[in-house]
Amino acid sequence: MKLRFIYPAFNRHAEDHPELLDVVPCDEYFGPPSLGIASLAAVTPSSWDFDFRDDRFEDIGLDDDIDVVAISTFTPSAKRAMEIADAFRARGKQVVLGGVFPSNMPDVAAEHATVVVGEGDGIWPQVLVDAARGELLPRYEATELVDVNTLPLPRIDLYLDKECDAYRPSDYPVQQSRGCPMKCVACAIPNSLGRRLRPMPIEHIVGQVEQLAKRGKLASLTEDTGLFPGAPQRHTRTFVKALLDTGREAPVSYLGTSMPLILASDGALLDEMRASGIRMFYLVGGFDPITRQAFNRQHPRQRQRAVDAIRKANDHGIEPYTSFLLGNDDDDEGSFDEMLAVADEAGLKKAEFAIRTPYPGTSDWYEMVAQDRILHRDWSKYNDANVVFQPAQMSPERLLQGYLDTWRGFYETRQSLSKLDARERTIQF
Repeated sequence: MKLRFIYPAFNRHAEDHPELLDVVPCDEYFGPPSLGIASLAAVTPSSWDFDFRDDRFEDIGLDDDIDVVAISTFTPSAKRAMEIADAFRARGKQVVLGGVFPSNMPDVAAEHATVVVGEGDGIWPQVLVDAARGELLPRYEATELVDVNTLPLPRIDLYLDKECDAYRPSDYPVQQSRGCPMKCVACAIPNSLGRRLRPMPIEHIVGQVEQLAKRGKLASLTEDTGLFPGAPQRHTRTFVKALLDTGREAPVSYLGTSMPLILASDGALLDEMRASGIRMFYLVGGFDPITRQAFNRQHPRQRQRAVDAIRKANDHGIEPYTSFLLGNDDDDEGSFDEMLAVADEAGLKKAEFAIRTPYPGTSDWYEMVAQDRILHRDWSKYNDANVVFQPAQMSPERLLQGYLDTWRGFYETRQSLSKLDARERTIQF
């Protein structure tokens, strides 16, 4: 039996707004596929002949001799994923859709393919058994959380072996844990991967980093749970010490976290992280009390905490690349300038600006649906670069213009970034 994994194409900031390319003096980040496909490939029986196609740069082979197509999708790529599913189905192929979007909008995805809801690792072998018989069920739902201690290393080689002039991701993800107990209004992870934080074994995380290091590639530590106080932070510290024990700087592009967690972290841990090779924090904004309140001039303490968090990261030698979220209900037309003022006061070198997006499966989504604030369901526009909801204190048009103006206002005084080396001048836009 022949199986093909497909990662569907989607747009980011500069693709939807190419004028940003004339404003931002940095290289455009090219992200790798998520680990969904690599993780499923790792538990696919050897009796299956499988390959991988990335729709962003190569032909997906609609008329190839394959039996089953597995598509991993999140919201920005969901429209394209369902188009691909329809095209393969029309050719008589069995098609499976999985990932964050199908897990949170299974009824929508089920109109186009068999749907896997939740973590796929545990039920993927059964999906393949049924597919081999030509008896796929309409839906498979993970009823139990996967034991992360039993997981093999993801087949990241599927991505690495694709590298060429047209396809060279800036880094590759390394998974440190699954699930999250928090209830951030804009995050769909708890609904997709459960509300219990399950840290990966240290040897598994180090193994992921090492398999990238052997190929000369950077690892991105994408989850923002690693600096949670208590057991998660102790786990991260053990991982950092394991990196230090290698005796060389780890090839890490960034670690995801947030301003409150930076402020709550022990300075000695930050020093150890920098010594291990972690040069950058990706500071996610817009979900925590600091970044939801710091830019409306009503909460001066939170504004100062934002400045302090950025400065603390810099003081420990880790660059605080910051993602500002525009369009929260407390934001008004003055918030755009206030974000720029905070960035300048804190000495921020690089940043990105994202439009609040109510992703399906988040409390933001359910609240806006109930309030009839969703403007449309063109999933290709749910990518942090378009306004898909009615803002509380301005028009959609004003929010979009403020987003573009903020990108422009931030980078017009930072044109010297173009002189940095490729790694230092690459940002997510």
